[in-house]
Amino acid sequence: MPNWFWLAVVAALLYGLHQVFTRLAADRIGDGVGGFIVEASAAVSILGYLAYLKATQHWTQPITSAGITWSLLAGVCVGAGTIAFFLLFQRGGPLSAVPMVLAGGAAIMALVGFIAFREPVTRERVLGIALSIAGLYLLRK
Repeated sequence: MPNWFWLAVVAALLYGLHQVFTRLAADRIGDGVGGFIVEASAAVSILGYLAYLKATQHWTQPITSAGITWSLLAGVCVGAGTIAFFLLFQRGGPLSAVPMVLAGGAAIMALVGFIAFREPVTRERVLGIALSIAGLYLLRK
């Protein structure tokens, strides 16, 4: 098993819970305010992680201008995506739609991985992309 597998499981668990909590909040808070609170609390969590690294002398955090630029673009996507999920839920979208939406994002990531990062194209990965697209298609009903 690859050494990153359990980190993927933890990330999946946390992102899954993120959507559950966003769904619970959506009918109880405005999309902009809710999105801001989600992202601000995420920033505080990451700040705590950085403080932990500094305090335990495990600080290995290089900073480059390209890294800052790509991180800012990723942050804009996360913030806008969070607002989109709040709006989706406020307009009656079901929580069960989230896996298909994220699968669409996964298909985009896989295609970019193949094309831009020259990651290997395997039968399993292509099948995963096809199933992701099929899931999005089925979601429309």
